Amino acid sequence: MLEHEQTLELIKAAQSGDDDAKEKLIAENIPLIKSIVKRFGGRLEYDDLMQLGAMGLVKAVSNFDASYGVRFSTYAVPMISGEIKRFLRDDGAVKVSRWAKTLATKISQYIEEKQKTDETEPSIDDIAAHFGVEPQDVVFAMDTTHYLLSLSEPIGDDDGASIGDKIVGESSPDENLDALMLRDCIKNLPERERKIIILRYFRDKTQSEVAKELGVSQVQVSRIEGRILKKLKEDIDD
Repeated sequence: MLEHEQTLELIKAAQSGDDDAKEKLIAENIPLIKSIVKRFGGRLEYDDLMQLGAMGLVKAVSNFDASYGVRFSTYAVPMISGEIKRFLRDDGAVKVSRWAKTLATKISQYIEEKQKTDETEPSIDDIAAHFGVEPQDVVFAMDTTHYLLSLSEPIGDDDGASIGDKIVGESSPDENLDALMLRDCIKNLPERERKIIILRYFRDKTQSEVAKELGVSQVQVSRIEGRILKKLKEDIDD
């Protein structure tokens, strides 16, 4: 394992365009990447996860500054995991494992049944225990699949555009008008609902992060978000 000073020297060389230094840093940090990839087991093929992790590490190398006052590995961890999370939320829509979509459907049905009988929403731990999975798997299934499916739903346009297109689409005159309509719809939402949409789709927060910030459960955020997106879809269609 490289000493701290050796790591700093390699980072400096890599930032100056030394590909050999960059490759050595990747090789030295493979154990770190593997430890992070384990958290996402089942979401993508292992090789794909490792490649995404390596991309995150390269970004960490490019952006690291010794003046941050932290070890490179400490700085690299959120960069690596962030690269994987972004792919799963955005570009990875078609690669999300089937189990996540299946689990999300079962969870939704389970929550509805519990509310009918108990009139309460089960917690993440309750759901995990019911299905015999880890709590993080419940969070992943609810967060990722909900995001991908909700924003990809068509909103009734002739061109088959989706809510996601209206948020991040290229700027043609029609799309600019749609963007203004969407902005007005969001502006008219109640404060808590508006905050959820802003945090989720403009600040890149996960449902669990939003839940912590608002002091509510992951389940509540998921259900509120679904209701908001349905309302936005209806408002834009009108």
